[in-house]
Amino acid sequence: MKSLASALVIFLTLLTLPSAATAEARLRMSTTTSTENSGLLRILLPPFERRHDCRIEVIAVGTGKALKLGEAGDVDLVMVHARPLEDQFVAAGFGVERRDLMYNDFVLLGPAADPAGARQAATAAEALARIARAQLPFVSRGDESGTHQKEKELWQAAGQRPDGRWYVEAGQGMGEVIIMATQKQGYALADRGTYHAFKQSKTDLQIVFERGAELRNPYGVIAVNPRRHPHVNYPLAMKFIDYLVGEEGQRIIADYRINGEPLFFIDGN
Repeated sequence: MKSLASALVIFLTLLTLPSAATAEARLRMSTTTSTENSGLLRILLPPFERRHDCRIEVIAVGTGKALKLGEAGDVDLVMVHARPLEDQFVAAGFGVERRDLMYNDFVLLGPAADPAGARQAATAAEALARIARAQLPFVSRGDESGTHQKEKELWQAAGQRPDGRWYVEAGQGMGEVIIMATQKQGYALADRGTYHAFKQSKTDLQIVFERGAELRNPYGVIAVNPRRHPHVNYPLAMKFIDYLVGEEGQRIIADYRINGEPLFFIDGN
């Protein structure tokens, strides 16, 4: 009788456990703080999660850290914005099937009075040079993110090596950097999407320099190579990538706005 009772308990317990066929699938994605801070992911992910009965776990860090997570096999795909680093990631065998996803642009933020005169600059590099000469507060991501990579390119183009008390390397995400620059009434390089998400209630900084090919900010999405890391969920990652670059995903990206302002663009828009 005891054996029969024990068998019955085990049987009933097994009935209540989710089977492998019905358990919710999980997809892990590392991405930039800009995509999360902008609010885009809250709109973009749910349709795919419902359709495929899965949950997408988002790790929002700088591009450099996002790619490191891919290198270690800690995520299934990456969504980032630093093309040279992305190409290195793929060439080293860590990523496959890179696709162009969307773009926005970088903007230089500063106080309304613009004491450095960045608005009068002919290029973004010249605008940074003006800030450096005046030694006015500048808050840098300082985290090897895509934004930080672009900032370093611009300092190099300006012929400047920023240092001194006026130059602050925050080691923080884009939102935190905007808030720090606001508190200091200083300058910062930001992606337009995060700035628009913050400007209504979290910052009084204004765009003091914008536009131009040097400030274009393209995003890519890359699956982690299953040959390097066999445990990754490559089939689901590829379905998600196809969704992102397909008609539905691209429409959601193009339609996403804050206070009527588009934050990201797709090729052709």
